[in-house]
Amino acid sequence: MRGMDKKILITGISGFIGGLVGQKLCEKYQDITALVRPNTAGSRIDKFTDKIQFVPIDLADTPALKQFLAENHFNCILHIGALRGGRQADMDKYFRTNVIATQVIAEAALAHKSRLIFCSSVGVFGAAPLELPATNQTERQQDNYYHTTKIQAESIIQQNVMNGLHAVIVRPSITYGPGDYGFPYTLVKLVKNHLMLLPDKLVWVHLADVRLVSEAFLQLVEYPFTPGMAYNVADREPIKLHDLVNYVSNYIYKQDYPNRYTIDQKYFAWGEKIAQKLHNELWTSRFQLLSKSWIYDVTDIYHDLNLTPVLTIPNFESVINWFLKK
Repeated sequence: MRGMDKKILITGISGFIGGLVGQKLCEKYQDITALVRPNTAGSRIDKFTDKIQFVPIDLADTPALKQFLAENHFNCILHIGALRGGRQADMDKYFRTNVIATQVIAEAALAHKSRLIFCSSVGVFGAAPLELPATNQTERQQDNYYHTTKIQAESIIQQNVMNGLHAVIVRPSITYGPGDYGFPYTLVKLVKNHLMLLPDKLVWVHLADVRLVSEAFLQLVEYPFTPGMAYNVADREPIKLHDLVNYVSNYIYKQDYPNRYTIDQKYFAWGEKIAQKLHNELWTSRFQLLSKSWIYDVTDIYHDLNLTPVLTIPNFESVINWFLKK
């Protein structure tokens, strides 16, 4: 089937990764449908006006999702939408959005012989993996509910692959680029305001340029893939947290980040323990991300999809420039 003739369904197009994937799809395909939550702000999707057909269905609305997929068939489904960590949503909605919706989509894709590209997360290995670099064989960690739902969703995908589903799993690392207010944006903000505290130990971080992530999705739409494959997606090499902080500081202030903001590792360990006792998953992850290394084996994504290697420095410049212009 010629590329322009493909019928494509995408979820999560109003999000950071999904938005850029949607833009790339529009450059090559014409028949694109996107599921969006009812009452989604127009500013989040208006760039797709007259390019994509929007269907207002919340992924947590299981009956509506089932009915839509029973009545509409697609050649390729990109399931990127999910509730992420830190959102104010009850556990039942998390489960319906992240797990049940994945099950419904996977079963529909199997029934209609659609190719399915599922967006998971390196969070299935936990905020800090138990081995470095984390591989497909690394032990999973249910250290917060978001990560738990992604582990469950991946299991559903693989079970359906065994029944004949043509699906692949994409696991982006923490993603950076203009327009996102997550960890990279916060890091720049803290460095800019001299509020960033660093542990007195070597910590490696392994980020993913959102342009790399979107290119991986597009390659999987366009070319054959082995059903059941799972790809960790991140920049070609990890980087020392101190080096990244110094890069941001030098970009803004023309000097390294002051040493006085480097503190004993034990304070991060204490903070993590307190956050765990308070059952605060968001702060537990924050302490882990700043005090423990997170590195992933990305050999397969570069080899199989022939992606151009990306380096965090200087690519992280895009986040700094966007922050400074706000």
